[in-house]
Amino acid sequence: MSSLYRNFLNVGVMTLGSRILGFVRDALVAAVLGTGPAADAYLAAFRFPNLFRRLFAEGAFNTAFIPLFAKALEQDGREPARQWAARIMSWLVVVVTVVTILVEIFMPWVLAPFVPGFLDDPAKYDLTVLLTRICFPYLMCMSLMAAYAAILNGLGYFKAAAFAPILLNIVMIAFMLPLVLSANTDVQTAIWIAVGTIAGGIAQLILVYAAVRRAGFVPRLHWPKFDGEVKRFWLLALPAVLAGGITQVNIFVGTIIASAADSAIAYLYYADRLYQLPLGIIGIAVGTVLLPELSRHLKGGRDTEADASQNQALLISMLLSLPAATALIALAAPIVSVLFERGAFTSTDTVQTAQTLIWFSAGLPAYVLIRVLQPGFFAREDTKTPTVFAGISVVVNIALSLALFPSLAHVGIAIATSVAAWANAVLLAIWLGRRGHFRLPAADWRRHGLILLAAAVMAAILWGLALPLAPWLASSAPLLLQIAALGALVIVGMAVYFGLVHVTGAQPLGQLLRRLRRSPPEA
Repeated sequence: MSSLYRNFLNVGVMTLGSRILGFVRDALVAAVLGTGPAADAYLAAFRFPNLFRRLFAEGAFNTAFIPLFAKALEQDGREPARQWAARIMSWLVVVVTVVTILVEIFMPWVLAPFVPGFLDDPAKYDLTVLLTRICFPYLMCMSLMAAYAAILNGLGYFKAAAFAPILLNIVMIAFMLPLVLSANTDVQTAIWIAVGTIAGGIAQLILVYAAVRRAGFVPRLHWPKFDGEVKRFWLLALPAVLAGGITQVNIFVGTIIASAADSAIAYLYYADRLYQLPLGIIGIAVGTVLLPELSRHLKGGRDTEADASQNQALLISMLLSLPAATALIALAAPIVSVLFERGAFTSTDTVQTAQTLIWFSAGLPAYVLIRVLQPGFFAREDTKTPTVFAGISVVVNIALSLALFPSLAHVGIAIATSVAAWANAVLLAIWLGRRGHFRLPAADWRRHGLILLAAAVMAAILWGLALPLAPWLASSAPLLLQIAALGALVIVGMAVYFGLVHVTGAQPLGQLLRRLRRSPPEA
């Protein structure tokens, strides 16, 4: 179990680093492009291949690839597993190449439904088409990177793949720094940033390829043939693609509903950015590490070890997500005020965004639970059941959003989002339990209860301490003083929380540190 904890730490720390550098990258894009037509064109161009990447190259591919790869590795050995990976990757290269060529040729027509508002401005639309043509091969880089990352994760090597997004941001930042010092037209700047995006994608691909090569596991690509194993892969991948599509539809519908009220989209965006930070760090770490861990145990017939890994993943996830959620709820207004309340962002905006953040945060543990429980299905080659539950949660989300929006506006959408997440998590837990794949010992139930109690006590203390510190946290105070006051609250909260989980025995800190210090093998 120590390697599981250590891998969580490695992936989580690197994800945090990627998010921080991502903020720096976004700040530089804003500095050199602003918010004009060229900025709109570049951001649309960057998001277009990323939409395909989210649907095909990452979640769907890993969900189908890792369990089957682990099966070949455990049951047949390294060389048959490498040959199997080569067959799947050969198909991936052909499919992505065909998609890329067709999209590049027909870009003016393919792009139109995604940016209909640009069609009234021919110059802006033409620039978007040009930038998207530059950026779209990024999909090929990311597809191959996802495949090599899946191989590394399946082998138990996580650092290279986790560092790849950091490298993308570093390369893009390096490309943009000269733009800060030189004068260029917006069009020239946008084209240079698009080139930097491709350079970052190539750098990521080289990084993970080098790691696979060091592991002695480079698949030899060839002209693909359709056989039973390839068919099985696509049967697993397609429901995952559908699940990704459902998520995108959910976001799209939520935006449409929110657009009926002034500032609602902005309130939702700023609150979403805040609660997505802990969700991204914890959720990505859990999803990245747990699926290959479960798959290896299950394909090797080690059901007891698989259950233990799942329960340990649940424990560490709740150990981190519950205090994050309760702290965001207790300090929602100070956090929003310190980070955003200046310039055009008023005190009214702070109140509305904070209310939205509170309800988003109530769903944070549910989203992390989904990341813990879904691998229990995926590792057993069941991608359909989680897809059905994702569809049910979308229906719940849309229905509640429509019901609550007339009276609660953007807050209603946040409530609906959290309720839908809990519905999904509960369905996953019940179905896994009914199949005998989710059994939590009584001692673990007690530990989770103590963790929840510690998080609640910490939140109450933070809320109480924030009251006398209100003048220091107000937007009228100097920014450094605001940051210092908020930082002090965070430090006190961490000390109280981890002190309580240690004293109550929910998670002795000495045991946790010993697990984190034991390094797993790395490529």
